[in-house]
Amino acid sequence: MNYERLSVRTEDDIGHIVLNVPDEYNRMPPAFWRELPEAVCELDSSGSVRVIVLSSTGKHFSAGLDISSFGTSAERERPLDTGRAGEAAVRRLGLMQATITVLEEARIPVIAAIQGGAVGGGVDLAAACDLRYCTRDAFFCIQEINIGLAADVGTLQRLPYLIPEGLMRELAYTGRRMFADEALAAGLVTRIFDDHAGMLAAVNDIARSIADKSPLAIHTTKHLLNYGRSHSIAETLKYQTVWMGAVSQGGEMARHFKAKAEGRDARFDDLPPLTGL
Repeated sequence: MNYERLSVRTEDDIGHIVLNVPDEYNRMPPAFWRELPEAVCELDSSGSVRVIVLSSTGKHFSAGLDISSFGTSAERERPLDTGRAGEAAVRRLGLMQATITVLEEARIPVIAAIQGGAVGGGVDLAAACDLRYCTRDAFFCIQEINIGLAADVGTLQRLPYLIPEGLMRELAYTGRRMFADEALAAGLVTRIFDDHAGMLAAVNDIARSIADKSPLAIHTTKHLLNYGRSHSIAETLKYQTVWMGAVSQGGEMARHFKAKAEGRDARFDDLPPLTGL
């Protein structure tokens, strides 16, 4: 599939989504919000892709939402009354939130490789990924508050699970930039790299390590970690017994130990493709 704002490719069993409009700092006009979920679903539904690397090109990871391009031409030519404008805004916001959530809901892990600025919607993207790595020149900015808005596409909901609440509130209230060293100390990113090329090489190695594991076990791990964020430990443990009963992984373990006894690496079957009924 051809995309306007992204490039998508698969290398072996690793999927790559690249924000690919560097001269616009990978901003997010309406086309982006249509294309990202299509790209994620394209890779996730195949069953043969085991991890996604989300990266970008140019100076900045993403300058965030392109507000100037939103609103249909019909809405601009014939302004809606307050109620209808509100309905359209709520519906549009819901679609944008769903776009970011696809990263979280994908069966497979998504790794963000961030250089330069992750601003506004760029923070939303990063926060919805499973792992985040960045270059030394990277920074994160909850830009919405600087233009008179509250962040509304997932930053306020996801960042509190990733960094201390006091820091989260400071960033959300002030709109200041958090640079790479502070992001590492706070736990937002796992590692800092000196340059973009070095980061991508290391992230690809990490992706390779994940892809070599049982995709069923990786999917189960991601699913249960996500479930546990909104449930108590006791609830999550009970849920896990049901999940593990339905999605037995005994065959995966047998394959691992058989390969080990034979002095070789285990190879695991792909996940089943996502299809309709």
